[in-house]
Amino acid sequence: RTTITTIMRLNTSSLSTLVLLAITGLATISTTSAASSSQFAVPRRAFVSKIDTKEKVVPSSSQASLELNTSSTSLVTNTRGGSDTDAATTMAKETGLPPAAKLLIGAGGIYGAFLYYGSLQEDVFRYTAADGTQFKQAWLLQVLEALANVLVGFVGMQLTGATKNIPQMAFAISGASQVSAKACTSLALANGLSFPVATLAKSGKMAPVMLGSLILGGATYSLREYLQVALIIGGTAVVSMGKKKGGGSTSSLMGVAYIILSLVLDGVTAGFQKRLKAETQKIGVKPKPYDFMFWTNLYMCLTAIVISGALGEVGTGLAYCTSNPEILEKIVKFAICSAVGQSFIFYTIANFDPLILSTVTTTRKIFSVLLSIFLKGHTLSLTGWGGIAMACSGILSEMAAKMSGKAKPH
Repeated sequence: RTTITTIMRLNTSSLSTLVLLAITGLATISTTSAASSSQFAVPRRAFVSKIDTKEKVVPSSSQASLELNTSSTSLVTNTRGGSDTDAATTMAKETGLPPAAKLLIGAGGIYGAFLYYGSLQEDVFRYTAADGTQFKQAWLLQVLEALANVLVGFVGMQLTGATKNIPQMAFAISGASQVSAKACTSLALANGLSFPVATLAKSGKMAPVMLGSLILGGATYSLREYLQVALIIGGTAVVSMGKKKGGGSTSSLMGVAYIILSLVLDGVTAGFQKRLKAETQKIGVKPKPYDFMFWTNLYMCLTAIVISGALGEVGTGLAYCTSNPEILEKIVKFAICSAVGQSFIFYTIANFDPLILSTVTTTRKIFSVLLSIFLKGHTLSLTGWGGIAMACSGILSEMAAKMSGKAKPH
């Protein structure tokens, strides 16, 4: 516990540093945007990116995204060949700092913001007040997270220049779908699903996308892709069953149901984002990264406000936070980490090939799981560790496929 307390104090003291770096990143992106006509994509909130006139789909970090939203919150990066990397490296050299320093800032910011984001999300739903009650208002949490992203997105949009004639309806539908998926992830945690299981399960989001494409689109997939999905899903199931008694909360049926619903909504969101891409191309509009961040999170926030209000979570949630200022502090930091993390994602996209971002966000998920196990008191049996190895091998195999240029857009 002393170790956990020390790390949390370090994370708290470094949060202001992350915010300052994110502000610096906003200014850098503004300069890069003015110097280049390339259109970059937003995470996972996944959006379209153009580097060297090749279209790419960039994954979210949200996340968190978690994220847990991360992330915004997170579609798969599609890469072909090495010319994009050369162009991105040249761009990095043209904007001041050496590429290694920029990579350190971008990757370090993503790791710092979203590792802390995941830790805070777990803390929020594991918190128990003096009277034994817990925070269950997942939709109110989405309101606050989206609001922080709206504010940062607005600042970024003013610095980089707002795009006119944005297709509002397409953004509204995409935003509503994304916030619903994120809320279901939070509800899974609120209903007893452990953070490591939830994070590993969300890494298998390509499963519903593949299923929908097979049934509706007649798509075909390689044996390797089927094995990747099977390893992630199978490993997650083994981890869920491999926890030792007394090693923390067990995964309730309701929690499992919510995480499955979140995965389904991820698949639905992917379809809406493809429609959003087609709509913007049809009317000749090329939204910038912070256009995506602002408008998507605005509609995410509005959707969450309506649903949390209808469920009565606003009054009860704010009353709970007022009575328990400890959790209010965690929620505020959680929302800030989400917005700061997305800014670092944009910074990385603006200076490097999207594959770099995909590698960072993929490995971040694995580190989030391991940190949760070691720092939050989760105890796994040998079987559980075998499940971790299975799921991580599936995640890393997917990343290796992207690096070799064999991955297909899902």
